[in-house]
Amino acid sequence: MKKREFMIIGILSVLFAWMEMTGFPSSLFIHIEVLDITPFYWTLMLNFILIGVIAFFALHYLCPRWKLGLHAHGLMEGLKKYGIAGIVVAIVSGIAFYIGLQPLDAHPTIWKVWIEGIIYYIGVAFVEELYVRGLLLHLIESLFAKNKNHTMIAIIASSVIFGLGHVFGVLGQSLFVILTKVIWTIAMGIYFGVIYKKTDNLWLPIILHFIIDVCALPYCFTTIQGYSSISLFIILPMYILLGIYSLSIMKREG
Repeated sequence: MKKREFMIIGILSVLFAWMEMTGFPSSLFIHIEVLDITPFYWTLMLNFILIGVIAFFALHYLCPRWKLGLHAHGLMEGLKKYGIAGIVVAIVSGIAFYIGLQPLDAHPTIWKVWIEGIIYYIGVAFVEELYVRGLLLHLIESLFAKNKNHTMIAIIASSVIFGLGHVFGVLGQSLFVILTKVIWTIAMGIYFGVIYKKTDNLWLPIILHFIIDVCALPYCFTTIQGYSSISLFIILPMYILLGIYSLSIMKREG
């Protein structure tokens, strides 16, 4: 990788992470109030579109050799081979959230459910996989290119950054919640990183990321904020097992 490309990819990775976490610059000029949909979701989704536009032009004109893996090749084979584990974890997580959020005391409109519980997570899955796996993972891999374990180093390092980035969403909650969130997102990141590198197809982690994230749909039907202990006690071991499974794939298949 040329030094110029290295710098551009690094800047894009940081920029996209910052835009996703802060909602900037959309938060400066957009505040939409429609039905019972939380206004900040519109801000974030507009930022997702901005991120996509910036990524397209930056990669197309400044880093044309950079390959994200947004193609059909290997997608179906990857879903068949590696997707079951992620789908099982998503189902268990959804059940865990449902149990922990009882009683479901909110009565959202169908639009709130669609926007906040489904469409928003399509954007999250695409944007996070774009800059964490598509950009950052490859960047770290290039940094350690001379190390024979450069791919594993890149997967783990990008996953740790991915996990730590989720701290901001649980600030103010208990240390147990924060640690659990970080651990489970690191394990999730390892899973996404491994299946991405095994298939060279970014659509695969995007699709599975969405399936896992949409398990949070029960939150549309409750006024409770944060995570219940019973949900975390179910979810945490599932993600630890998912991370171990992913590492075993790398060890077994090389």
